[in-house]
Amino acid sequence: QVQLVESGGGLVQAGGSLRLSCTASGRTFSSYAMGWFRQAPEKEREFVAAITWSGGITYYANSVKGRFTTSRDNAKSTVYLQMNSLKPEDTAVYYCAAGDYRGTSYYALITFNTYNYWGQGTQVTVSS
Repeated sequence: QVQLVESGGGLVQAGGSLRLSCTASGRTFSSYAMGWFRQAPEKEREFVAAITWSGGITYYANSVKGRFTTSRDNAKSTVYLQMNSLKPEDTAVYYCAAGDYRGTSYYALITFNTYNYWGQGTQVTVSS
């Protein structure tokens, strides 16, 4: 079992920045691929970013590419999502997820079913 706890959400003005953190406990964090997803009101959950178990490869949704960066610190069992140049359309509940997957496939890492464990989510609100 892996428990994930997100933090760092909040209210920010458009153009501002936030850094989300997701800390894992339980099984070996370093063996898991990590993903970030978000869900806005009345919308389906969507992929935001992912990082492979080794940290060597990252993927991003087109809507956040160039603005968001994900990274991981295996010594701290934590994955981060740095969000810059935030827009009102980034408003959503953000979830981190851990997947027992050691590949590098983009299609696998953007897919919900790859991830076995999910955090409770953290609210990000961007005001215009």
